[in-house]
Amino acid sequence: MTHTPPAEHDMTWPPPPFLPPVPPVLGADGVRRFDGVTYATRPGYRPRLLDVQVPAADGPLPAVVWIHGGGWLEGDRRYPPPTVPAELLHGSVLAAGLALVPIDYRHSLEAPFPAQLHDVKAAIRYVRRYADVLGIDPHRIAVWGESAGGHLAALAGLTGPHSPRAEALEGTEGVGEGDTSVRAVVDWYGVSDLPAIRLHPLPPMPPGTEFPDPYDALLGGTEEERPALARAASPVTYAAGGAVPPPFLLVHGTGDGLVPYGQSEALHAALRAAGGDSTLRPVHDADHIFLGADDIPGIVAASVAFLARHLACV
Repeated sequence: MTHTPPAEHDMTWPPPPFLPPVPPVLGADGVRRFDGVTYATRPGYRPRLLDVQVPAADGPLPAVVWIHGGGWLEGDRRYPPPTVPAELLHGSVLAAGLALVPIDYRHSLEAPFPAQLHDVKAAIRYVRRYADVLGIDPHRIAVWGESAGGHLAALAGLTGPHSPRAEALEGTEGVGEGDTSVRAVVDWYGVSDLPAIRLHPLPPMPPGTEFPDPYDALLGGTEEERPALARAASPVTYAAGGAVPPPFLLVHGTGDGLVPYGQSEALHAALRAAGGDSTLRPVHDADHIFLGADDIPGIVAASVAFLARHLACV
């Protein structure tokens, strides 16, 4: 099945801030793939891209927006962490009858926070704008991220368009306005409290490695401004005082030396205090990106099952 994209941006100048999807490629497995879709552009930056994979099934399907990690400094929508094979992650989502939408976003040395969250929200708006073309149910969208992407997924779940104190986090990238709410969040070992984690020493880097401090790079500003910027970039800041948050699944290694397990404990406690449905799943003795975990397929399966359950009905 193919669709003819709308001609709303044909032959326009200056170039539009987003482009409609082109007809998909139909794989032998019946999966329709929209690859390298431009969901947002801005002069001076690389185009922000997303992919869409839609399994063979009747009717518009729920969708999971996947947000990669990389310390907000690097990473690519196409590649999960090295401990999680792409075939396992993507295949598990599609086998559950869910569409998968991996996205890229601006890295922190391209633009500081909240540019990364603005891009996540632009991607959500784009999927809703073209839901009929993509074969997605616009009312059933969830987010799933790992590490830096887990932080952004948590923020996306807690800063919908009607959340108090979050108006500046909506942004106007791509499809400039629209609903950015989500039905569920899976956060793998994401940062939730930046003021606290900035006190946690970073692991030593190999000699000769040049890697900026990821938190200072994300926040920008001066040293005097960064405490306030850190609070504004912290999911725990938005967990209370607004609407009841969507269901959360937090999965985190108890031996994580980069993002301590206490970061997910803090968000879990804040969500529960706000009346939210939050599940905290420890991965015993595992380090960051689940290094040392003995059941990666089980972690993926539990995450997919959580999303499938919460996206099952409108």
